[in-house]
Amino acid sequence: MARITIGLCTSHSPQLSSPAEVWPRHGENDKGNPWLINVAGQLRSYDQALAEASPRIAAELTAEKHAQRHAAVQAAVAHLQEELVQAKPDVVVVFGDDQAEIFPRDFRPAFMVYSGAEVPNMPYLFTRAPYEAGRLAGWAYGPELATVPISANLAQHLVGHLMARGFDLAHAEKLDDGVGLGHAFGFVFGRIMNGHTVPLVPVIINTLYPPNQPTAQRCWELGSAVREAILSWPGEARVAVVGSGGLSHFLVDEEIDRRFLQALRDRDVEAICALPNQRLQSGTGEIRSWIAAAAAAWDLRLDFTEYQACYRSPAGSGMGMGFAVWK
Repeated sequence: MARITIGLCTSHSPQLSSPAEVWPRHGENDKGNPWLINVAGQLRSYDQALAEASPRIAAELTAEKHAQRHAAVQAAVAHLQEELVQAKPDVVVVFGDDQAEIFPRDFRPAFMVYSGAEVPNMPYLFTRAPYEAGRLAGWAYGPELATVPISANLAQHLVGHLMARGFDLAHAEKLDDGVGLGHAFGFVFGRIMNGHTVPLVPVIINTLYPPNQPTAQRCWELGSAVREAILSWPGEARVAVVGSGGLSHFLVDEEIDRRFLQALRDRDVEAICALPNQRLQSGTGEIRSWIAAAAAAWDLRLDFTEYQACYRSPAGSGMGMGFAVWK
């Protein structure tokens, strides 16, 4: 019987892959960011966000604080890398999103599983996204491989189990020419796996695009069903589950980040499932990937969390960067 040996969650922002001195340049880039959505779910221009922002944010933008937070989040990434090495997984199931890297703008499945034997390695962040902050500093990641290996057998097993559990999945075993899985999966393959080539199973969640974003409750149900599917997969295999993305962005929402992390620590499933869709918009919606991964890893113990509110402009833009390990 397969077993889940570790669960990880990680942010995957271009800001996370940039030196601290570049963070203000990301903040300048936010002046043209079309995804600034506030806690009321309202789209804001940069100037509107600036007018509504707390004056305290200006004090968070010093070079010293950027450096301190940069050091903390890089240490967290290194910790996740080491934990994954120690877990020695045979396959890594990744919950992540798509930001116009896989799907055209008129097609947004709520859930999809990819089950091809491999997929092109797309080493640059946000290769097809409309807001290409990832190219600001030209950061690439990952081993120089032409393709990423996929555990097709486990992926197909997940599809069958999830369909039987009432999930009406989208599915693909081949993507369009020149299309890879995108940044959410490339960050895990490149940074978190850190040169260790282990087959992936990509589970794609529509975290960003209304109106068919799944609720927090449905993402919990998805992760629980994935856990059941893994445990029923024949043969001996060590499986890691990973949630890629989040926490809040592109306007930092410390309250929802800290509420969610505390619910994880308290093992409060009701609180997790009650997170409102209104607060899970724009990049903050990637919390859905964390919810699914946490549900899949729920039989394990939450061993590590790290959180840094990484502001990058006086308008309150930036990243609530979070990291977690279950083992």
